[in-house]
Amino acid sequence: MADAADWVAIAVLGRTHATRGEITGISLGSKPERFQKLEAVYLFGNVASGEGVRFEVESVWAHGERLVFKFRGIETMSDAEAWQGAEVRIPVAEREPLEEGEFYISDLIGCEVWDRKPGERLGVVAAMREFGGPGLLELDNGLMIPYVKAICVHIDPAARRIDVELPEGLREVNKP
Repeated sequence: MADAADWVAIAVLGRTHATRGEITGISLGSKPERFQKLEAVYLFGNVASGEGVRFEVESVWAHGERLVFKFRGIETMSDAEAWQGAEVRIPVAEREPLEEGEFYISDLIGCEVWDRKPGERLGVVAAMREFGGPGLLELDNGLMIPYVKAICVHIDPAARRIDVELPEGLREVNKP
């Protein structure tokens, strides 16, 4: 099938829910309304080949902090148990459009980060970390940079570049 870069994980499946093949999931995005529009998804996780299996979505509904998915073809609790821990993915081309100035985390991973003032390359974004405040861009060298407009002043995922203006002392406090 396609390369991993062609997919976006939108949820991770958890436990079964009831006996009709429903399964809980945790959203990996900030737009839960997107799940109401899903027609089909690919589940990755229980197939040795690593390829996704396409399922039509019968329904998705909120149950507390979690989502409950019902997929056509997963009809029993045993069917659903086989998909526990699987990622729910869609093709990159089917991502929801973003507002001006918003970016998908997956588009930031791999971007080079440059400090504008000295014109110095700081590293490459390896991950986005969340600790209850603004997100932190974690660079490949361990440096953590707050993901806020005042610091990340220019973001160009197409050019794979993020320009930052670091507050004085951030590097010293943040040495890996």
